[in-house]
Amino acid sequence: MMPPEEKDVREEEGSVLRFTRRQRLEHHIMAALFILLTVTGLPQKFSDAFWAGSVVRLIGDLDLMRWLHRMAGFAFGGFTVYFLVFASLDVLRGRAALSMAPFLSDLREVYRGLLWAAGLGPRPAAGRFDYREKLEFWGMLLGSGVMILTGLILYFPIQATRWLPGQVIPVAKTAHSYEAMLALMVIVVWHLYNAMFRPGVFPLDTTIIHGRMSLGRLREEHPLEFERLFPEKAAEEGEEERPARGASDPSPA
Repeated sequence: MMPPEEKDVREEEGSVLRFTRRQRLEHHIMAALFILLTVTGLPQKFSDAFWAGSVVRLIGDLDLMRWLHRMAGFAFGGFTVYFLVFASLDVLRGRAALSMAPFLSDLREVYRGLLWAAGLGPRPAAGRFDYREKLEFWGMLLGSGVMILTGLILYFPIQATRWLPGQVIPVAKTAHSYEAMLALMVIVVWHLYNAMFRPGVFPLDTTIIHGRMSLGRLREEHPLEFERLFPEKAAEEGEEERPARGASDPSPA
């Protein structure tokens, strides 16, 4: 999970600070909680699978696994609230920009990105975050809301049915289960590809580890951000060396 950036980006040894220490720590905590929820949740969903019993015995027993899943769920919910509060405060205090917010220009970037992927056009120019990163971020945030809400209904069914019809329990169970599988598929297929197997970052994109990105990669993948941070360098390199300006980044500096 990536919050808006802070304004202390500096050039140092041919690289810039893309993610602060706090942002990297938040990512690692979220990743650890996601893995724990997956390991303790999948054996419950696929309890008849041949491997489910082995995972339960590896953890200890079923009761311990369920307890771990619920505690990780509470931690996940609390961490999500923390993230939203502090990210909002950063924006209100002027310490972060709304560069992760979706804009109408992102729709044009999606269209041009599809053309680029098919070899029918130039690569769209991205700002601090491109449309793929925004889609992943907002998808994960909305999915987290579904998981937290349905998890609370399943953990407090009596309290929930005091205010809601009884049918909400099986609906919450189905939504919780399918949203978990969707999140797992997005992480495995989309996020891991971009972070590990994508050309240019294989075998691992270490930006989220040390927080820095080379100027060359920033220029190639986020040319509008490169121009914003280093206007003189961008002007010196000339128009012919830049990716096509197919999209604009309306996020404030």
